[in-house]
Amino acid sequence: MTEAVVAEDRTPSDGVTFQDLMLRPELLASLTTLGYEEPTPIQRAAIPELLAGHDLLGQAATGTGKTAAFALPILDRLGSGKNHRSVMALVLVPTRELAMQVGEAIHRYGRDLGAQVLPIYGGQPISRQLRALERGVDVVVATPGRALDHIRRGTLSLAGLEMVVLDEADEMLDMGFADEIEAILSETPESRQTVLFSATLPHRIDKIARRHLRNPVRIQIASPTAAPGDAPRVRQCAYVVQRSHKPAALGRILDIEAPAAAIVFCRTRDEVDRLTETLNGRGFRAEALHGGMSQEQRDRVISRVRSGSTDLLVATDVAARGLDIDQLTHVVNYDVPASPEAYVHRTGRVGRAGREGVAITLAEPREHRMLQTIERVTKQPITVAKLPTVADLRERRLEATTSALREQLEGAGRAGLGMLGSDVGDGVGSLDSFRVVVESLADEFDVVEVALAAVKLAFEASGGADDEEIPDVSDRVQRENRATRTGGTVRATRSGSDSGYATGSGPGGASRASGSREGGSRSDSSRPGRPQSAGMTRLYVGVGRDAGIRPQDLVGAIAGETALSGRQIGAIEIAPRFSLVEVPDASVDEVIAALRATTVKGRRATVRRERNVGRPRS
Repeated sequence: MTEAVVAEDRTPSDGVTFQDLMLRPELLASLTTLGYEEPTPIQRAAIPELLAGHDLLGQAATGTGKTAAFALPILDRLGSGKNHRSVMALVLVPTRELAMQVGEAIHRYGRDLGAQVLPIYGGQPISRQLRALERGVDVVVATPGRALDHIRRGTLSLAGLEMVVLDEADEMLDMGFADEIEAILSETPESRQTVLFSATLPHRIDKIARRHLRNPVRIQIASPTAAPGDAPRVRQCAYVVQRSHKPAALGRILDIEAPAAAIVFCRTRDEVDRLTETLNGRGFRAEALHGGMSQEQRDRVISRVRSGSTDLLVATDVAARGLDIDQLTHVVNYDVPASPEAYVHRTGRVGRAGREGVAITLAEPREHRMLQTIERVTKQPITVAKLPTVADLRERRLEATTSALREQLEGAGRAGLGMLGSDVGDGVGSLDSFRVVVESLADEFDVVEVALAAVKLAFEASGGADDEEIPDVSDRVQRENRATRTGGTVRATRSGSDSGYATGSGPGGASRASGSREGGSRSDSSRPGRPQSAGMTRLYVGVGRDAGIRPQDLVGAIAGETALSGRQIGAIEIAPRFSLVEVPDASVDEVIAALRATTVKGRRATVRRERNVGRPRS
């Protein structure tokens, strides 16, 4: 596999123009009309290789110009007078929205060539697609399921196919399209040119490349980095907050950030619906977007976001894939994404085409280690910030009130509306119409007091400020991170690699571990018989070392879901298939209920009081 790694810098032109890429004159004319001035790094690297007929494996983030990188070489192959009877190129994409965007882009680039482009996807009348295929098209842009449907119907012939492109390949695999992709590729000619683009390159992408690409050129576009002293293009930060306080924390963060438009990503449809209702109750203009909605409903929501009538989109990953919204400034992960790849795709919604953006993550205390994993994989820093306080929110709203008043006064001054005796401005919005109110009150009160009362009313009308402070747990998380990195004592750690169990150092005394254990018996007699600490109750949690559970995972789950702090949790013992943890007697029911309602490292576990308390070991 030939490999070319290209780093994207802040001055990407390095003298290369589209003319230097030897594209057809009709394409150069279209690019000039569309305002394209110079190729992006992925376009500079990929277009010459594709024009030369090489297979290609390209890695680049969303918003870096991948569509033009494969669309222009496809169109360059179109000969004049082509009869459009056979499909020359097939582009597979994960979602309907992306199919529409890619199809529209190829149509714009190939307008002067008379290129016939057809997007096919679910949710569109199939009769329309059948008529277009009957007439003949040059390029088909399709979702895998609908493409395979047409192939099996015999309405999409790939016999004359010259190029196949897998765009956003990692997302297609995440969405479960692996079998469809394999079936489609098996129907294409062996002589085809194959192009695979992906934002990330996990092992399964590499497997597809080795199976279906012939000696491909590999191009990797490094993530853009800021020059020394410059701010990053996408500011990435996280707030550590307990789950029960997440809705209030999100509302406060959005009040402080004041995004022009934002997407809030949630894990489930139910969570999307609940959070949308909560945000609308707090005065935001929020719309839900998820797979449980009809395509017509989803189209209406996206139209409202693009038109500016909605500024907050609450969505699942599946529903928001492929969206490109120009005015989008913020992406919010309501939960830490399940994988670094998912984080990369979400963050890629902002910072596109050189625009700046903000990526915010709300992490529960037990999720903070996943943030470290994302940082390590993406090689991008994620700053753990302190949640805005009531005072911060009050200050931000006072600034907004001051700005609104200044705008009113400056507008009145420009129009001469504030001048005594002026006949101008008696219409709507005139300040003179309120002069009688001020003058009558000035007879009783000092004019400054009148102004203060008016500002107070304006401030309260803007929403006032929350009374409740949200507990800040970021300091504790950062202390644990530092202790882990420096090898210091964390409250619950593994006690030697040969130990059968790992324990913490809670109220029962110093850290300790039971001796190594042979076998793996599940019987009660194999459990440690160490007396539990005074005032503590030992709980049985039905996940253990085989599930990758570590003491800090249990500490994080309990501290993140209950009122207990890490210091209040006692000794922890980890066996292959279960764990034991000591908690204060007064908190037993709360901890059991909390752990039953959540997951520990992604797994639901049986949680109950330990049954063999006080029983001698056999």
